[in-house]
Amino acid sequence: MDNKMCYFHFLISILLLSIFNTSSLAAPPSYNVVSFGAKPDGRTDSTKAFLSAWANACGSPRAATIYVPPGRFFLRNVAFQGPCKNNRITIRIDGTLVAPSDYRVIGNAGNWLFFQHVDGVTLNSGILDGQGTALWACKNSGKNCPSGATSMGFSNCNNIAINGLTSLNSQMYHVVFNGCNNVKLKGVKVLASGNSPNTDGIHVQLSSGVTILNTRISTGDDCVSIGPGTSNLWIENVACGPGHGISIGGLGKDLNEAGVQNVTVKTVTFTGTQNGLRIKSWGRPSNGFARNILFQNAIMKNVQNPIIIDQNYCPDNIGCPGQVSGVKISDVTYQDVHGTSATEVAVNFDCSSKYPCSRIRLEDVKLTYKNQPAAASCSHADGSASGLVQPKGCL
Repeated sequence: MDNKMCYFHFLISILLLSIFNTSSLAAPPSYNVVSFGAKPDGRTDSTKAFLSAWANACGSPRAATIYVPPGRFFLRNVAFQGPCKNNRITIRIDGTLVAPSDYRVIGNAGNWLFFQHVDGVTLNSGILDGQGTALWACKNSGKNCPSGATSMGFSNCNNIAINGLTSLNSQMYHVVFNGCNNVKLKGVKVLASGNSPNTDGIHVQLSSGVTILNTRISTGDDCVSIGPGTSNLWIENVACGPGHGISIGGLGKDLNEAGVQNVTVKTVTFTGTQNGLRIKSWGRPSNGFARNILFQNAIMKNVQNPIIIDQNYCPDNIGCPGQVSGVKISDVTYQDVHGTSATEVAVNFDCSSKYPCSRIRLEDVKLTYKNQPAAASCSHADGSASGLVQPKGCL
């Protein structure tokens, strides 16, 4: 009997040891950037350490985590390249990533932090400090300055998630998605001065299946800018201001250009912005288009152009005077839009004379100017109005 019990306990021990070893093997590897030489002092160049951590995570055949502990980590421009051996890399940032204060170091690099050809990357929390104020001052003074770096760029990436990230004072754009699919941003904060030039909050182009939720954007350019080739974009619960609003375009800069379609923007608030809901295209030939756009449940607070379609965009009158936009805009719905305009004309549809806007719908829109009904202006726009619409439609 004793021998049988001993054998039974021996088997149980072997089984438990096997389970323990299996679970240990199953634990995903985690790479702390400090163990690769990164210093949280805000001065020591930690670029190589971050690249080493990435190389290990990207080269792992199993899911992997890169951990950035509290502190300030100085980084020059860095490219996180794929494809990787796994499609489940998590980057957890409990600290702050700091760009060079001298804008000349990365000002012509295009991107500060750049992800390319990666699949299945999740970024959780953390702060990106682009330290862009000196470059803004250079640009605003009219001097010859670098164009500036985008704080975080993604090119040809799939299945990306960004949760709770804060982007401060980018030199140029804050976050850019180019040629990406299945992207979800949630709880992101973008903060920059209202006079910071070209600091778009989130820019999307040539991408499909991008979702932006519960995000607060204060910047000096578009809060969200939507470029050519964007489809199936969902924006919900976004607060914008200061900034230039949520903009589709500028479209039609090129003669041959992918269109924009299936865009939903809902439950958004604009405070003191230059624009609210904007579609703009260059006033020159193009085969581009924008269609199937829904703007729903938007609140305007002292917005200069709450609802605007501008198809005569021609900065500095270079390359387009005397021409008309070839971009075709159709099936755009404005539903449940309320608030105050900072200018008398709250609804302005300035469409292409060659390809007029078609099937524009206003449903339950109420915008005022100085406590009085605002005005509307329409040129080459066709559509309909239903429910309470103020200003009275000119479609």
